[in-house]
Amino acid sequence: MQWETRFRVLLAAQAALAALCWLPAVHADTAPAQAPPIVFQSSSLPALGADPVLSEAQKQFRTRLLIGGATVSVLGYGASHWWRDGMNSSFRTANEGWFGQNTYTGGADKLGHMYSTYVGTRLLTDAFEWAGNDRNSASWLAAATAWGVMLAVEVGDGYSRHFRFSKEDLIMNTLGTGLGLLMEKKPELDELVDFRLMYWPSNDALRRNQVDPVGDHSGQTYLLALKASGVPALRKIEPLRYFELALGYGTRGYEPNTGEERGRHVYYGISLNVAEILGATAFRDSKGSRAQKISNGVLEVFQIPGTAALADHRL
Repeated sequence: MQWETRFRVLLAAQAALAALCWLPAVHADTAPAQAPPIVFQSSSLPALGADPVLSEAQKQFRTRLLIGGATVSVLGYGASHWWRDGMNSSFRTANEGWFGQNTYTGGADKLGHMYSTYVGTRLLTDAFEWAGNDRNSASWLAAATAWGVMLAVEVGDGYSRHFRFSKEDLIMNTLGTGLGLLMEKKPELDELVDFRLMYWPSNDALRRNQVDPVGDHSGQTYLLALKASGVPALRKIEPLRYFELALGYGTRGYEPNTGEERGRHVYYGISLNVAEILGATAFRDSKGSRAQKISNGVLEVFQIPGTAALADHRL
């Protein structure tokens, strides 16, 4: 089954949720003889921008709401869109293949499954940390939630009339979740390697007016970037620290297709570390700011078109 709508829903289900507001109980005297004098006392306030201290009940509420919200959102969407033709009483499977020339996307959809659960694990880790969990617990909760939700979707496909359970999709979901968890557990590896999507609309998508970074498989290129800034001996060398070695894969002429010849491509070359460049320019005076954290998070999973010089080897 195509992963594009699932990816959209999974990301939508990861929005931040409002915290509970706990108020102390107020007790009134039954018959006060005289109103007590008003006394102003100084109180210690949290620093501006500091995270509030959550109670255990608040942490559990936020955590359960994230898990339940992600699960209900994705499965509810599946029931109304993917499985609206109804379900079967029997469980059916399909052998979709991997990266072969004759598969329906040449393997781009399989990397899409891996990428979606990878990004989901990374985003949900931040969400579960917001919920009050420590970073280690948050990463495990994120991995379990992202993988578990997608497992439920694959099982739903197995019982649906239109789709089939795909072991290939399940394996790629597992690899993506594992990679996201590994990056969270190994900060030094996270500083060295990024897994990104670079999108430029394919000719077929432009002709059919179907420009879509998620559904236009022929416009997608998946990249592994090895960052010079992640190597201690190179990170202080100007301007070397702004460059990366990139290895990628993409298919052309698969989906959408209006006659373009099909092809599978391996890419290799040099890319720019845009996050590192912005850190030395736009965020030079505001390092560690919320804006920089958001920018770094986006640039960790997306490669801006035009920021990579890649050679093309057609398989």
